[in-house]
Amino acid sequence: MKPSPRAAWMRRGALVLAGVLQALCFAPGPLPTALLAIAQIVSLGILARLTLTAPSMRRAALDGGLFALVTYAVGLYWLYISLHVYGYMAAPLAAGGVLALAAYLALYPAAACALARWLTVRPAAATPGRPPGAVTWLRHTATWAATWTAFEWLRGVIMSGFPWLNIAYGHVDSPLAGWAPLFGAYGLAFAAAFVAAAVALLAANGLAWRQRALTLGVAGALVVVGGVIASIGWSSPAGNPLAVRLVQGNVPQSQKFEPALMEQGIIKHMRLAAQPASAGKPAPDFVLLPETVLPVFQDQLPPNTWEIWRSLAAKANTTFAMGVPLHRKGADGQSNYTNSVVAFDGNTSAEALETASVERLYDKRHLVPFGEYVPTGFRWFVSAMQIPLGDFNRGPERQTPFAVRDQHIAFNICYEDLFGDELLPAIRTGADGTPGATILANVSNLGWFGDSWALRQHLQIGRLRTIETARPMLAATNTGLTALIDAQGRVTDSIPSHTSGVLEVSVQGMTGLTPYTRWGDGPALLIVGLMLVAGMSWRMRRR
Repeated sequence: MKPSPRAAWMRRGALVLAGVLQALCFAPGPLPTALLAIAQIVSLGILARLTLTAPSMRRAALDGGLFALVTYAVGLYWLYISLHVYGYMAAPLAAGGVLALAAYLALYPAAACALARWLTVRPAAATPGRPPGAVTWLRHTATWAATWTAFEWLRGVIMSGFPWLNIAYGHVDSPLAGWAPLFGAYGLAFAAAFVAAAVALLAANGLAWRQRALTLGVAGALVVVGGVIASIGWSSPAGNPLAVRLVQGNVPQSQKFEPALMEQGIIKHMRLAAQPASAGKPAPDFVLLPETVLPVFQDQLPPNTWEIWRSLAAKANTTFAMGVPLHRKGADGQSNYTNSVVAFDGNTSAEALETASVERLYDKRHLVPFGEYVPTGFRWFVSAMQIPLGDFNRGPERQTPFAVRDQHIAFNICYEDLFGDELLPAIRTGADGTPGATILANVSNLGWFGDSWALRQHLQIGRLRTIETARPMLAATNTGLTALIDAQGRVTDSIPSHTSGVLEVSVQGMTGLTPYTRWGDGPALLIVGLMLVAGMSWRMRRR
């Protein structure tokens, strides 16, 4: 029976409101921390309810696409700032770019909803006189969670991947986060999607409580067991705490790459890095500066710049690490360009820094489309922007963590911390016997996105990485949020966004591997795959 126009508009309205609510769930503000997980479950539960009772696959796909289009357009609105405000792209084209990305990303939830609808058929609760059995509802719920998680994973790998706004990030502060050290973000996403579909049962018509009890019981068990697992200490202290200074220069993005103002930005970072320790604080063992502190290639700097940096490290008797684009000649004579982090101290020569031949060096592995490489066929889009771009080379899969005192620091740059599975090789012992990381560090420049949700969303992503790996993380950014996250995912100290200053902290390195650190995304994807195969088998038998 075709729904009335009024019912159709009410359905669309519910999906739009649910999509907006979902977009608010990925970091505190405007919603408080305590409501993030609840809002995420409720909003996704609305979609699950409509998907599992949709009259057709087409309707399920349209519902999922509308919900996701709103979620991504609202949740990623800050991309407009980088395109229009700092990239000088015309406002209509910038807005169109954000909507085009949201529409592309929405294809994954649309496909997930269509597949879930096909695998489950229509729940018998929608047929008068034929209430479904408890096992049927449990199967529908598990199938929905598996399809949603499978397409979250696909969104994170196809075309280099863009897993921002994975539903797992809404649960960093919920009991479900306990599943992350076992199965990572995708295992956590599965648990969240299952609970959301189970909550949708509460709105189902014609169901007795005995028919809801099994599914709701499993959902409750996921929450309770997750809370218990969260109390497990997966790692233990390694070595002595490291006194660290995190620098937040807050150089306006409009000035950072302006040739006449570059020197001012570099001097500002020098002064912050070398200033005396605050009263009651020890001198830093390690000074960490953000991404692209030096906004040009290292061999384009005035000859004395590296000597000044080296002398500052020598005078402070400490190690500096900073983000800088590097230009090197390969063995074949070809130029090699990378977005990198270099570390140096008073014993490092200025020549080694100028030629990028230092021992402690990290080259970014997962590059940003349009910012660090141009995807095939999109040169026209990049040409419409005036953002400093580079066709950078990728770093190798495992790079030796930086040794500082008796700690080992593994770096990632900018949005590399979105790809949890790619951070794991540096935490494990290397094939050559080099120690795994005891501390994670992220250097970023989020100045491209103004004072927007992007800053808080990125910090939330870093928090989940620490929960997955049971390692603390140092986050040094240009405009915020610069912070120390402990091995349990708690922000222990931070600098307010869009302020200039330093954060002096003591960080304890950790050792020991979580199940997720050992095996990565494999176990979660195996479980999801088996559930999809079981759903396919059940569907074919039903036919």
